Formats: sequence, structure tokens, C-alpha cells
Amino acid sequence: MIYALTNALVFDGSELLNGYSVLIENGHITSVVPNQQVSPQIRSIDLNGSVLSAGFVDLQLNGCGGVMLNGDFSTRNLEIMHQSNIKSGTTNFMPTLITTDDEEMQQAVEVSRAHQRSHGSVNLGLHLEGPYLSVDKKGIHSEALIRQLNQQRLRFLLDNSDAIKKVTLAPEHVELSTIAALKEAGILVSLGHTNANYQQASEAINAGAGFATHLFNAMSPMTGREPGVVGAIFDHNLFAGIIVDGHHVDDANVRIAKRLLRHKLCLVTDATAAAGADITSFDFVGRKITVQDGICFGDDGTLGGSALTMIQAVKNCVQSVGLSMRDSLRMASLYPATAINRDKDFGRIKAGYTANLTAFDQDFNVTLCISDGQLTQF
Repeated sequence: MIYALTNALVFDGSELLNGYSVLIENGHITSVVPNQQVSPQIRSIDLNGSVLSAGFVDLQLNGCGGVMLNGDFSTRNLEIMHQSNIKSGTTNFMPTLITTDDEEMQQAVEVSRAHQRSHGSVNLGLHLEGPYLSVDKKGIHSEALIRQLNQQRLRFLLDNSDAIKKVTLAPEHVELSTIAALKEAGILVSLGHTNANYQQASEAINAGAGFATHLFNAMSPMTGREPGVVGAIFDHNLFAGIIVDGHHVDDANVRIAKRLLRHKLCLVTDATAAAGADITSFDFVGRKITVQDGICFGDDGTLGGSALTMIQAVKNCVQSVGLSMRDSLRMASLYPATAINRDKDFGRIKAGYTANLTAFDQDFNVTLCISDGQLTQF
């Protein structure tokens, strides 16, 4: 089946194009052409002036739509997360497992692998956020479950590199050879929940770490005499995720990070069950998290993920942070796709790319989403 998306402001990943249509056939983008070149014989979907962008790519999603990956390991929960994502323009995501025990890590791998096999590019592979973290920077993670990455568990990660695509760890507690081995296996090593100094973080980056988890949060800060992990990220121009919900990071810090990291700063939601759901609390690995005014926090006030969606993050970047629409959309689509070496598959509206697209109106309400060629209108 071939159809055209018309009457939209098309952001192709580089430019905002007015007066253009996007043609889709068999789940792939075939061309981006001036409106007048669209044959009247082709079915057209009028987007009523919406912005049409490449679909959003979320590299850190703990849960949404009322469910979490932790606690109930099922492809059903992953499908609920996917359907909730579609409503907010996210077409591709990394389900993220919070620090837990070895048995539940195995369950998560098996469930995510099964979901990947049946959902094409939707599921980008499992992100293990822990358990190989720093107790000093544990955040909401359970201290009792944080542990060392031994050779047996390294073998587990390497043997399951088809399903595990990202691991967040504290480099001060992991051998550099381990980081190199993970990279060699195709697993993205991300610095996070770490109290490393600048030298330790730099050595980890040189060994193969390629990303940073929720920039500024749960990592050693930049000071005058010790640049810390934040300084190492900036100095080495590392890809980094950032949570732009108005709670995790000050708007000025978002602007500073964007100015320094440019095309390597990626929007992530770090979303929990509260995102896209009308709930007041949820379970976070045995700990009650309260949701109030869009903030998720434990009984001691520690932030426990977010209630953020990607379309809200884009809106916040434009309206609160003051970034351009172009930059904000790239941070939500092209840059994260590039960070995981998938920018030849998605992140742009370009002939030959899989149809992963989202459209939203001037109030940032998603009006259409196409995920792996499957179209949903709202």
C-alpha cells in the first residue's frame, strides 16, 4: 500500500520543509516531494498543518502507561509501554531494567528478546541500568542489590549481547578491560550512578564507554579543582542523555550542555509507570514512589525516575529552555539514533528509511504516529 502524508511542516532531520509531502509504501519512506507532485490517485492523509518529524527514540524508558519493566516481566507489559509511547510520538525505545537480582535480569533479557523478535525496530534492545553502580550515587536504586561485576556476570552480558544493548555502570568499580569487552560485543557502555573522578571517567571513555546516563544526575559534579564525571563528559564530547522535565536539570544547564555537546546531547525520559498514566503512586523495585505535580519521588524525597513523555520533553526544550524546534527534534530522534549507530535506519525523513514518524500540532499534541510502518491517528 502506498499513501502520502500531506499538508504538514516536514522536518527531515536537517531542515523544516513547507509545501512538501512524504510518500510511504510497504512500511518505508519512498520519497519527500513537493505537494504538487503527489498523484491524485494516491491516498492522502491531511495532517492539517502539523509538524511531521522522524519518530522519537528513547534510550532510557523504565516504564509508562501504568506499568514498569521491573516487577512483571512480560511481553504484554512491553506492548503496553509501546502503545503508550505511540501516543507521545516515541516509535523506538530501549526498555530499561533498574538494579535487581540476577534471576530477574535473566527474565528481563528473555522477555525483551522475545519482544524484539516480534516487533522489528520498535524495541532497540535492553538497557541495564545497574546493578554495577556506586552506592554513593545510587539515587533511588536499592543499595542492597548494588554489586561488583565479576567474570561470571560479564560472561552473562557478553553471551546475551543480542538482547542487551546498553549497560549503565560506575567505571570506578569496573575493570577497563571489561568496558572494552562490552564495547567489542556491541553493548553501549554508559557512565552513570558514578562517583568517579575525572581521571577514572576519562580512562573509561578511552577504554570504550560511549554514553552518559541522565547527565548531571547521580554523577560527580564539575568543580574548580576536580572536573568529575560531568567535566569528563564535556571534555571528551561524549554522547549523553538528559531529562528535560523541569525537575531533574535546570534549564540553564540544559542550554550549557547543548552548547558544549551539540549533536551528542540526546533527550531521554527516564520514564516510569507514571508517564502517560493517571496514577498517584507505583512500586519501584519494592519501594513506593509517590507521583505529585509531575514529580516522582521516594519517601526520603529522592527522585525516582520521571513522569515525562518525549513530546513533553520536546515542548519543554522549545518553550522553557529556549532551544530551536530543529535542535529539540534532533535531540529526540536523530541524535539518539546516531548514539546507537542506527541513524541509517531511523532519525530522518528520507527515502529508504523505515517509516518511523510522528506528527504534532502547535500545542504539541501528537496527531499521528507511524512506528515500524504501523500507522496510528489520534
